[in-house]
Amino acid sequence: MHRHLRRICLLVAVALSVGTSSALAADPDHGADLARRWCASCHVVANGQTQASADVPSFVSVARRPDFSSERLAFFLLDPHPKMPNFPLSRIEAADIAAYIASLR
Repeated sequence: MHRHLRRICLLVAVALSVGTSSALAADPDHGADLARRWCASCHVVANGQTQASADVPSFVSVARRPDFSSERLAFFLLDPHPKMPNFPLSRIEAADIAAYIASLR
């Protein structure tokens, strides 16, 4: 139950940080920089990247999923799946990476 409550609180925080104000808008360019630095060792994060792990989805495939949501992805990045490394992302960084992935649609 505690974990579920933590997830809800993180989701609310992410949703608030991805608000409509331009001052709070996610930055896909910064997200691309973060993705190249932290994610490219496992995921194909950009066109022209030739090496990544075979068993993980590319960022384009993530973006093109019918149920894709930037907000859900940012939330997921704050509390990653056990197979993912635990990067200490801020809410803003998670939103920026999610905005970058959304830009690949």
